[in-house]
Amino acid sequence: MRAHLGDQLVVESPTTGGARRDGEIVGLHHEDGTPPYDVHWSDTDEVTLVFPGPDAHIRHLEHEQPGTTHESRQGTGEAEALPAVAPPTDAARPGDIGRRVGVERRRQGLSREETARRARMSPHYLAYLEERPANPTMAALIRLAAALGTTVTALLGGGIDLPPGQGHALLNPQLLDLSPDECRSLLSTHGVGRVAVSASDGRPAVVPVNYEVVDEAIVFRTAPDSVAAAAVEAEVAFEVDHVDEALSQGWSVLAVGPASVVTEPDAVRRLTQRAHTTPWPGGEREMWVSIRPTSLTGRRITPADQ
Repeated sequence: MRAHLGDQLVVESPTTGGARRDGEIVGLHHEDGTPPYDVHWSDTDEVTLVFPGPDAHIRHLEHEQPGTTHESRQGTGEAEALPAVAPPTDAARPGDIGRRVGVERRRQGLSREETARRARMSPHYLAYLEERPANPTMAALIRLAAALGTTVTALLGGGIDLPPGQGHALLNPQLLDLSPDECRSLLSTHGVGRVAVSASDGRPAVVPVNYEVVDEAIVFRTAPDSVAAAAVEAEVAFEVDHVDEALSQGWSVLAVGPASVVTEPDAVRRLTQRAHTTPWPGGEREMWVSIRPTSLTGRRITPADQ
C-alpha cells in the first residue's frame, strides 16, 4: 500500500463492504508512501497515526478514472498501480489558507522544515498545504498560527474586511525612532503603500498603490485621470507600515518628496520589466510616477523590554 498527501484512507465495513470510515492523509512517515499515515478523520475532525489493516484501502481522488472502484483494483497492487500525485497546475492551485501560510512563512524568513518543526507537523504535509487545496484541522491551524506568530483568524482570512490593529495595546510599549537606513530596509523592494495628495477638487486624499523601490526612488503605476495622478509635480507624502496583530506591535515609514512622471522610454521599459506585480485594481495604468524622498522617517512600537 502506497499513498500521497491528500489521498483518502477508506476503512470498509466487514459486513457490507461499504465505507465505514474515511479520512484525508495529512502526514507521511516514509518517503515511499508506505504506512503508517497521519489521517484527518471526517467523522471526528481528529488527526491520528494509523497503521491500515486489511479492511482499509487508499482512494486517489484526483487520479481515479470514472468507473474505477476498489474491487476493480484488487490484484493490481492497489495504490502502487496508480500514478503519483502530479505537481500543482492551473487546475490545482493552492488554497487560500495555504497561500496565507506560505506568505507569512516567507515574510519571516522561515523554511518549511523549521515551520513544520515549530508546528509539530510533517514537512510533507506543510508542503501539501501550501501547494494544493487543503482543509487543515483546527488543531493544525492553531499550531501553525503559533509557529508563525499570527492568529487562526488571520490564516482563515476572517479579518480581511476589518482594519488592522484591533487587538489590545501592549502593557509596556515603547515607541522607537527608526534611522534612514532602517527605513530603507523596511521599504524593501516593493509592496503596497499609501500616497497622500491634494485631489483636483482641493481636498486631501490618501490612495493605496502597488509600489516599487528602484535606485532609491519610490515608483508606482497609475492612470492619468486617477486620484493618485495628482501627486505629479507636487511634494507628496508616501507611507508604508506593518502591524503584527498577534503581538500588538508594528512599524511605519514616511517618505516625503517631489513626485514626477517618468517619461524617458528606456526608463519606462526598465521599470515595467523589473516590476514585481501589476497594479491590483487592474485596468490601464501605464503612467509611472516617481517620488524622490527628501525626508525619510519611521517609528516602531515594541515591548519595553526589547
